[in-house]
Amino acid sequence: MDRITAAKVLLETVARGSISAAAAHLDMSRAMATRYIASMEEWAEARLLHRTTRKLSLTAAGEQVLPICRSLVALSDDVRALGVEAEREPKGLLRITASSIFAEYCLTDTLMAFLQRHPAVSIDLQIVDRMTNLAEDGIDLAIRVTNELDPSVIAKKLGEVCSFICASPAYLERHGWPSDIRDLAAHNCLTYAYYGRSIWHFNSGGENTMVPVTGCFSTNEASIVVRAAMSGTGIAMLPHFAAEQAIRDGRLVRLFPAAEIKPLGIYAVYLSRQRMPTALRALIDFLSTHLAV
Repeated sequence: MDRITAAKVLLETVARGSISAAAAHLDMSRAMATRYIASMEEWAEARLLHRTTRKLSLTAAGEQVLPICRSLVALSDDVRALGVEAEREPKGLLRITASSIFAEYCLTDTLMAFLQRHPAVSIDLQIVDRMTNLAEDGIDLAIRVTNELDPSVIAKKLGEVCSFICASPAYLERHGWPSDIRDLAAHNCLTYAYYGRSIWHFNSGGENTMVPVTGCFSTNEASIVVRAAMSGTGIAMLPHFAAEQAIRDGRLVRLFPAAEIKPLGIYAVYLSRQRMPTALRALIDFLSTHLAV
């Protein structure tokens, strides 16, 4: 017999105090409900209920089986809900946050491709270069590029971003080429407030090196660091997706290509795995496979 239904009959029988009441609630005959109870007892290989003309109570074995039945029914409900959710067309509004530089170079085209695939979904993209409180700000999904993710948040890693040390030809002509990564400490370094503001970390030849950096300009807007570097003002650590085109067309020069900079993780951060909207689940899955970084 169906063990999920048998578990439901046992739960209802205990909750309502009789097999007859459980049968009526579950819209089945008393004889059928009795057979389901017998099926559960056969499965457990023990008597689960003490039955008298006046009272029904759990045996010691029944006390142990009852919470298992609750879990079994709950899991069954979750599986069914997921199946229904998977068949449903994604729809509705999703509020998303991301940094401006990541949204411009990597995220926007991917979101447009997602919207073309799922026309019943709409997206409100909020550009912020700070950590937001998803619950307070009504955000469904935050895309964060960091190696310092709060361990208390729920997140899925989408990929990684490597970084380059770059300067414009004009800056290098005026101030000279640094010959070693430690020479960066003597140069004007343009920094991003949320990453590498005062120390840049490298792995060169298997050796971990921390270089203290200072400069005349720092900002909390990463895309501004790119423009500042191209202006010839100083040297910057830039995400590869923002620097590659400028390197190809000669506006920037990559320095120390052999020096490894620890990649930054790209994370989808959201509030809960429980009862996740179909549209949000679909978007996270889409980003996992289509994000162009």
